[in-house]
Amino acid sequence: MHLPVAGSSEQINQALRGRVLPDQSIAMTAAHAEPADAVLARLSSAPEGLSQDEAERRLAQYGPNSTPGAARTPVILRFLRHFHNALIYVLIAAAAVTWWLGHPLDTAVIIFVVLANAVIGFIQEGRAEAAMKAIQALLSPHAAVFRNGERITIDAEDLVPGDVVFIEAGDRVPADIRLIDVSNLQVQEAILTGESLPVDKSLEPVESEAPLGDRSSMAFGGTIVTAGQASGVVVETGANTQIGRISGLLSQVDKLETPLLVQINAFAKWLTLLILVFGAALLAFGVFIRKADFTETFMSVVGLSVAAIPEGLPAVLTITMAIGVRAMADKNAIIRRLPAIETLGAVSVICTDKTGTLTRNEMVAASVFAADTIFEVSGEGYAPEGTVSPAPREDDQTRATLKDLARAAALCNDAALVETNGVWSVSGDPMEGALLALSRKILGDVDIVGESPRRAVLPFDARHRFMATLNETGDGARIYAKGAPEAITTLCTDMAGPGGERLPINAEDIARQTEAIAAKGQRVLALALAEADTGETLTPDTLSGRLTFLGLVGLVDPPRAEAIQSVADCRAAGIQVKMITGDHAGTASAIAAQIGLPRPAHVLTGEDLDRMDDAALTTAALNTYVFARTSPEDKLRLVNALQSQNMIVAMTGDGVNDAPALKRADVGVAMGRTGSEAAKEAAPVILADDNFASIAAAVTEGRRVYDNIQKLVHWTLPTGGGEASVVILALLFGLTLPITPIQILWVNLITEMTLGLALALEPLERGTMEEPPRRRDAPLLDSSLLWDIAVATVLFAATVFAVFTYTLNETGALDLARTVAFNTLVVLQVAYLFFVRFRHGASTTLEGLRGTRAVWAGLAVVIAGQLTVTFWPPAQEVFATTSLPPVYAGIVLGAGVVVYVLLEIEKQMRLALRPRA
Repeated sequence: MHLPVAGSSEQINQALRGRVLPDQSIAMTAAHAEPADAVLARLSSAPEGLSQDEAERRLAQYGPNSTPGAARTPVILRFLRHFHNALIYVLIAAAAVTWWLGHPLDTAVIIFVVLANAVIGFIQEGRAEAAMKAIQALLSPHAAVFRNGERITIDAEDLVPGDVVFIEAGDRVPADIRLIDVSNLQVQEAILTGESLPVDKSLEPVESEAPLGDRSSMAFGGTIVTAGQASGVVVETGANTQIGRISGLLSQVDKLETPLLVQINAFAKWLTLLILVFGAALLAFGVFIRKADFTETFMSVVGLSVAAIPEGLPAVLTITMAIGVRAMADKNAIIRRLPAIETLGAVSVICTDKTGTLTRNEMVAASVFAADTIFEVSGEGYAPEGTVSPAPREDDQTRATLKDLARAAALCNDAALVETNGVWSVSGDPMEGALLALSRKILGDVDIVGESPRRAVLPFDARHRFMATLNETGDGARIYAKGAPEAITTLCTDMAGPGGERLPINAEDIARQTEAIAAKGQRVLALALAEADTGETLTPDTLSGRLTFLGLVGLVDPPRAEAIQSVADCRAAGIQVKMITGDHAGTASAIAAQIGLPRPAHVLTGEDLDRMDDAALTTAALNTYVFARTSPEDKLRLVNALQSQNMIVAMTGDGVNDAPALKRADVGVAMGRTGSEAAKEAAPVILADDNFASIAAAVTEGRRVYDNIQKLVHWTLPTGGGEASVVILALLFGLTLPITPIQILWVNLITEMTLGLALALEPLERGTMEEPPRRRDAPLLDSSLLWDIAVATVLFAATVFAVFTYTLNETGALDLARTVAFNTLVVLQVAYLFFVRFRHGASTTLEGLRGTRAVWAGLAVVIAGQLTVTFWPPAQEVFATTSLPPVYAGIVLGAGVVVYVLLEIEKQMRLALRPRA
């Protein structure tokens, strides 16, 4: 059963905040806040599990432990509904017209575009089902469960609330369970919380309002056990688990159409209506008012339709976006759905994860407190290269303390550093890898482990929160310990002083230093040592009161240098950047300050968001830059809140918890390296390198693509309006058509598929990234485009009629006059191409006149085509053309130059009058 999606706004908001329980749940949502025995009692269960009969009864009552799939639409209907689009209807009408005119090749091209669009849409629509399957695959296929007091293995689908299951390292948790017995259990919960490090688990209840990442008494379905073992009672199965709730949210989230597609669909509907109404009116006017021949008038209306319908526009739009896809792939951004590329160019806010996207996803020792001194540590990643500063002198006793701390860091450690082709990585816990790198930065390339073999170990346990090892030395043995500062401090009686002396332990000073390091967004570990006998047994009791405190180490997942620059670039382009992370508020705030986000007065947490209604959440979403400890519902609500303010939202994510927000966002961006399959299937964009800098590069490329799409629309519609105006004026005033319908069709075919394609390859225009992002409700037909249409219509109509009338009066040859007008129209479109290439500045510069390879290649095709239809006898018969004498060829070229100059003068006047920012 899914969370509700219909009903009042408040019901939906409650569902999104996780406050509405599915009816089939028999467990309390606050199981994490109750003692384990109380949860067992509520579920009528016991540590030895359920009886087989009771389990079967509950399975029949509550259903299998699996996430439900979305209702499937028949394949044929899924395919056919991609033809239900006004622009597709216009294209089909254009195909019918071209077929009726006797041009089957043109008809085939248009039908190919229609079919290609339908097939692409059909394939893309299947992605949602793939995302659902990816989530379903996260639930473990098998589970170790106690039935009738015996441990058996069953299919995970057969688990029921009240079952007691056993989990150990390497297992995927099969359902949401309340832990009842724990032994050194650590669980990787990144798919739910976004926090990269494993979480320590314990039996103690936590606050009922604790965020998901802080519910240490629970293990959630789909997460992975990385260390230890435990048993627990199943409290939620199937759709009621955290994974199941995300699956439900994903199935309920509607995929938004991109702003451009919404605008083009609306435009196509109005264009269709306009063509039908205007064509019928002109036909009636010609036949009944002008008393013209019906067939001749009808052919003129067909010519108008051919001129007005931009039949090549969808194809060139698709090609434009496809070219952008290739360019983005070179920048590590893989586009899975073509329309996403133009939306990237309109993004006004990027909601980004922290770990691995803004940061390196590598733990590094950044600071050390030892011998009453703060040291800064340099170096990147796990490479054992860097320095500790200020560097102590050789005779300084502080150096001896630092060396002892480095030995503790290396010996009380289960990880290993691995070098592959000059790249260092860690095998084991990331924090322990950072400690190994720190040790070698202090001690150099010394085989510490070989010199001091381990003889005993006390593993880390959430109950005592530290680890200890017993290692041989040349003259005896030593105990080394590391763990939470407050835990290590309680075991120490003294601490190493700046002169090498042993001072009484100062817990208050250690606590102050711990807070100061943590305020920098660093995780803090304490290290200590004690002299020992080789045969000692390590227990928490035997260590109490005998350790010497060595110091503190601050570990951080540092921000990427390129991410810092990219955040600055985005903000300079008017794009807001918001960090939404599952990490703790202090860490998130510190990283936000380092990468250049406005430092907030306070960070909003998921708990804060739960208490907000829609209005308050919208205000918070607009004015806050850092959100911590967030849930899937929080991310989804934030996306909705930002979209409600007409903002175009890009959302990054890698976990299953991110999938609903990725699907809902205007542009979902999944991580290619660390992302879950569910996240990748839900997102139209995947980053190959998980780097925020790649998002910024993709946004820049998206702006180039959208800018070129705008140029294409600004070129197609005014030139189409110019063509149509020639036909309209001829019909209204009973004039001879300067250009025949078949000539208009040729102009559309030869120019839209060549010159239009040249615009798709335009480089990023200077000044594009200085423009603010466009709003979601920004109209496709803005005042600038409407003015361009009006200017082009007047200039095109006046010029074509002028050269047509002049030639006809001079020669009396209709075919020659139409040939001059026909070629003039093509030259005007070429001139308009050079004019529209620069939207933010002058076109009459050397750069503008020089053009690009694509422009000159398109121009070469157009010239070759026009020469063919003008001078080749077989083509002359088809297109009713005749060879142009040199003087009339000069008139054609001169008309293009005059119109280009007039257009540029008009543009410069407009730019001069535009308000300056």
